[in-house]
Amino acid sequence: MNNYNPYDNVIATIKNAANLLKLDESEYIATMYPERELKISFPVRMDDGSVQIFEGYRVQHSSSRGPCKGGIRFHPDVDLNEVKALAAWMTFKCAVVGIPYGGAKGAVKVDPSKLSETELCRLTRRYTAGILPIIGPEQDIPAPDVNTNGQVMGWIMDTYSMMKGHAVPGVVTGKPIEIGGSLGRVEATGRGVMITVRETLKRYDGPIEGTTMAVQGMGNVGSVAAKLLHELGAKIVAVSDVSGGLYYAEGLNIPAIIKYLSIKGNLLKDYNEDGVEHITNAQVLTSDVHVLIPAAMENQITEQNADNIKAKFIVEAANGPTTVAADTILEKKGIQVVPDILANAGGVIVSYFEWVQNIQSLCWDEKKVNETLNQILCKAINEVFTARDEYQASLRTSAYALALNRLVTAKRIRSIFP
Repeated sequence: MNNYNPYDNVIATIKNAANLLKLDESEYIATMYPERELKISFPVRMDDGSVQIFEGYRVQHSSSRGPCKGGIRFHPDVDLNEVKALAAWMTFKCAVVGIPYGGAKGAVKVDPSKLSETELCRLTRRYTAGILPIIGPEQDIPAPDVNTNGQVMGWIMDTYSMMKGHAVPGVVTGKPIEIGGSLGRVEATGRGVMITVRETLKRYDGPIEGTTMAVQGMGNVGSVAAKLLHELGAKIVAVSDVSGGLYYAEGLNIPAIIKYLSIKGNLLKDYNEDGVEHITNAQVLTSDVHVLIPAAMENQITEQNADNIKAKFIVEAANGPTTVAADTILEKKGIQVVPDILANAGGVIVSYFEWVQNIQSLCWDEKKVNETLNQILCKAINEVFTARDEYQASLRTSAYALALNRLVTAKRIRSIFP
């Protein structure tokens, strides 16, 4: 794992945006500090009768523009600085696409693959009880993230509802449809990545059909983005998961790969097809492609490998995949980086739709969900590219400047209490 503090990246990017806007520090200083950081330790009884102690976090970065919003991840390497960074990115993500949320994030330090389903359920419920005082549909709305899914959200919703004495579907998003989830939510982040790639190439007169692409990370986001881009005619020549990558210069059979990965336990290291070469995750990042889509974890593109990146465009499907030092190198090379707070905002946009449906007791059809997602995201993409032209800055700094201006304006209107 790279030895970077992702929250340092957040601070550096905020300062760059503030300098661009010529803001006084007093106007933006609140955005550099989370409003609330909760760390909990809790016991879980394991199936063999033993008791293990787990550590969990929930960080609320900002509520200036509305309730806090952000996922929960289960990962053995997670720490507080990572959660703080993820919460801050959510704040800026919601601001840049113009939805009325602030940012939050949660995590439990655990390898869920080593737990049975009943142990995972008990862990989730106990973690929910620990963060319950600070979450709720009007306070802070969790969602799925790395190693969590609709089932985990169902357990959180049920735990919260039992404590309140009535069903509260709006406490989480990313739930199964049967208990108030939204159609289109599972595919939303990947669909947003596809829309971002499409709109970016359109601005550079580049057709998607035949354009070579690489996707690092074939989880939910990466696989959906790969599928939708493949359907639009993109030639995806390299993909990877945690076990390694695949490369085929003529274009990989994405539907076959996704079908293979859908079988529990299957990993790309065991995938075989004529002409397909097995490569490393690092080689996927440095593939000779037009568009690179990092869709795995933070800090994948660093000063160690940035100079070897051959892509003309990087569309950040993951949160924080590029370090500040790497950004500088990529900018000098003329590589356009579409930042995570814009590129992967599809998930939180449709989470917002789910929350709206829950609190209004409505159900949207999938066509309405996808059309409204496309409308909101295309507007945000246009605003970021317009800001880039105005500020003559990178897409990342321009996106942060746009979002920071909205946050500072909200704080100015609300003023400082008391």
